[in-house]
Amino acid sequence: MTLPDPTRRAFVKASVALAGTTLLDGPLRAQPKDPGGPLLAYVGTFSSPLRDTLPTQVDLPPGNGRGIHIFKVDRATGALTAAGVYETGTSPSCLVVNAAGTRLYSANETDRVGRDKQGTVSAFAIDRTDGTLKLLNSVRSGGAGPTHVSLHPSGKFVFVANYFGGSVAVLPVLEGGTLGEPTDVKTDDGKIGPAKSATAPKGSFAVSGHDRTHAHMIQADPAGRFVLHADLGLDKIFAWAFDAKTGVLTANDPAAVALPPGDGPRHFHFHPNGAWLYSVQEEASTVVLYDYDPAAGTLAARQTISTLPAGFAGSNFCSEILGSADGRFVYVGNRLHDSIGIFAVGPKGTLTHAGDEWTRGNYPRSFAFDPTGTLLTCCNQRADNLTVFRVDRTTGGLTFTGHYAPVGNPSHVVFLDLAKAN
Repeated sequence: MTLPDPTRRAFVKASVALAGTTLLDGPLRAQPKDPGGPLLAYVGTFSSPLRDTLPTQVDLPPGNGRGIHIFKVDRATGALTAAGVYETGTSPSCLVVNAAGTRLYSANETDRVGRDKQGTVSAFAIDRTDGTLKLLNSVRSGGAGPTHVSLHPSGKFVFVANYFGGSVAVLPVLEGGTLGEPTDVKTDDGKIGPAKSATAPKGSFAVSGHDRTHAHMIQADPAGRFVLHADLGLDKIFAWAFDAKTGVLTANDPAAVALPPGDGPRHFHFHPNGAWLYSVQEEASTVVLYDYDPAAGTLAARQTISTLPAGFAGSNFCSEILGSADGRFVYVGNRLHDSIGIFAVGPKGTLTHAGDEWTRGNYPRSFAFDPTGTLLTCCNQRADNLTVFRVDRTTGGLTFTGHYAPVGNPSHVVFLDLAKAN
């Protein structure tokens, strides 16, 4: 989407005005001294145009990327310099790096493996000298269109959410970092929510995933005892007890919490204290704060807040939600509004809307902080670019660095600090 010029100018003007408020006041803070080694960014993309030139074919979704793009990051300025591409036509739309920085895993958002209606998850070895990738193996994901991948805190299991398959799976990490066949696959079931959310902004036509079940995210809690996953089509967040020896999921009691029909839970974020969880709803454009009981794996809703500025009307699709490492701020992606909403976290976890920053691109699908928490890189999916922002860790504000990097349909970005020892 390209906003008409008057609308775009108004958006820029609002962003500039915001920069003059208390939220963004003050000079840019000095950055940590460069420790000497490269800082790399790996960018997952939608890459189906390569289906005619590479052996793996992909049906879903279309995209302009070429696989996993690698960039060197200037620690001082945030500038991104292209450093290579691992070419693949499987649309590696979500990435995760292990704690040691030696392995990268990608959820390949395909719906075809031979004759199977499934996607795949791939394991890569990372060359610690230059960050290049070597494919170790790929395994079936337990459903079509895997859209999210995460690691258990032990590093011994990979979790994957299959959006088009409406399922989640557990994959064991074998010796050497390769992946084994799933130790468990759970298929979502229940009543599909309405096509339109009753709590969406006035005038919204944001309709996306209420045609069937759509598992959108899966992640273990900080202790690794329980695993949560969001199904957008069912408007639920499911909770599972996890057996870290067998890799098996067992439905918790209760098995799920329900959000308002049609709201579409997409992603969630655990606060560093492990006691609060923030869920973002794609179609309602809301964040819900839950109190999380780590002993029981249960959720209790306590606050609902809009991701958009007061008075907004029209359509918006939320995307990513992340928090600062110190737990003081939460950031939310707004697609069509093309902004990152900034929220201050109160003493009891409640959120206060603190501002918005235009992403300088179209349809921000996700974003991530660099290891120091002083830079934020945003994937503007439809603008085919990345944009980089300076993070004020005192106020939570974002300031555009002026740096863009061209990438076809970027979906996800993760960082790796090669200066750190293995």
